[in-house]
Amino acid sequence: MREVATSARPRARHTVRVAKFHTPEIIVGEGALAEVPPAAAALGVQRLFVVSDRGVVATPWFGELLDRLRKAGLHTSSFVDVSPNPRAHEIAAALVAFETGRCDGIVALGGGSVIDAAKGVAVLASNGGHILQYEGIDRAPMPLPPLVAAPTTAGSGSDVTQFCIVNDSDRRTKVTIIGRGLVPDVSVVDPRVLATLSPQVAAQAGMDAITHCIEAYASIAHSRLTDVAAINAIGSAWRSIRRFVDDPSDAAAGLDMAYASLEAGMAFTNAILGATHAMSHPVGGYCDAPHGAINAVLLPHVIRFNAELDPAPYVDLARAVGLAHNGSDHLVAESFASAVGVLAGRVGLPSTLRELGVVADDIALLTANALVDACMTTNPRQPTAADVARIYREAL
Repeated sequence: MREVATSARPRARHTVRVAKFHTPEIIVGEGALAEVPPAAAALGVQRLFVVSDRGVVATPWFGELLDRLRKAGLHTSSFVDVSPNPRAHEIAAALVAFETGRCDGIVALGGGSVIDAAKGVAVLASNGGHILQYEGIDRAPMPLPPLVAAPTTAGSGSDVTQFCIVNDSDRRTKVTIIGRGLVPDVSVVDPRVLATLSPQVAAQAGMDAITHCIEAYASIAHSRLTDVAAINAIGSAWRSIRRFVDDPSDAAAGLDMAYASLEAGMAFTNAILGATHAMSHPVGGYCDAPHGAINAVLLPHVIRFNAELDPAPYVDLARAVGLAHNGSDHLVAESFASAVGVLAGRVGLPSTLRELGVVADDIALLTANALVDACMTTNPRQPTAADVARIYREAL
């Protein structure tokens, strides 16, 4: 039985019989970046490895963090050559810097790509080998070094999740690495850092958070705890994303989006995701397109596909964002799918995969890679290869 934090009537749906709900310690609020040094120190770290990217380095936040760490007496080394959709070779290079600095802990300051790269370094520091060999679930047996994540975008949720997504440049796809050990020890969420986001990145990250809410709520591995987090998060994100994209310095909208990203992350790390992400990862690896933009294109099509079998979760989600219940459940689910597409357009994101560089000849390869992505296992309707190819074609 689903129970949601709205007036929606509970809907009879199977839930996992025994559910785990894993989160890190979470520190959130204006000025929370100041809590990174004591958080690292409390984990016993003395030589800290800071992972970031060139975009964050150009903001005030990177310098502020290094200054605070040094004033706290922590030795620091850094690696800032992380790309969007981080590459395996970047993680290998970062590991060399980690070992050269004789570091014993990691701080990630950045968006999902930076945090995923930091997780990759942590995996290799303890387990050795090549990061792509850890594709799948629970492939890294050794405990990871302490990791503190400080997100600078509102959407990926990587600061609270067991996911690490890495671009396999040779196969031109993304690999999904999942494991409870990948959940950071501490998440430090400071909404101030969102003020320097570009509207484009704000839109991409925000739609990623909304996708997390929807896929976690519909997942076959959902639970009462993940349901409440997903419903609350989508309400916050839906209410504030347009205002935040229009003005990332809007403190109230930024706080809403920061909490939405956080709660959506807590939902999907425990409920996992679905076909939207399973299909998005191959496109991101193949075209090197922004993850949130790909999700925004695919999500309405996946909602329609899943709702053919069971529209119930999408009726609850529609109610959570204020859509009226007019007509049958299937019609409500269709209205919700359309509303998701309209929202993505209003924040400036593309409506077709073709705009992101996909052509019809790519569909066979994308389909093969999507079907083996770990996120597909918890989609509420298991698609065939023909189903996946059809969704890709519809999204072109």
